[in-house]
Amino acid sequence: MEWIYLVLAGIFEMVGVAMINQWHQTKKWLAMFFLITTFGLSFLFLSLAMEVLPMGTAYAIWTGIGASGGALVGILFYNEPKDKWRIFFIALILAAAVGLKATS
Repeated sequence: MEWIYLVLAGIFEMVGVAMINQWHQTKKWLAMFFLITTFGLSFLFLSLAMEVLPMGTAYAIWTGIGASGGALVGILFYNEPKDKWRIFFIALILAAAVGLKATS
């Protein structure tokens, strides 16, 4: 169950980062509401995952999901560059997260 919590924490982190961008573009309070809510849920699920998982592993995977997911959201929804090196390094982050899971 802790891995599900950790993935949920990463997904909420990713959505929170997207909401930061949305807030800067629109200044709508709904974006701010979702920003605060998604980051709060992200920390909640991270703390639940860390009841079982080691801190280093949980934090590394959480930030990996958030960072790579945020970059993918930027590519897919905000017209950010999508060159081969960017995709390669996103894949490298995800591969590292899978490696941490495999060795935990």
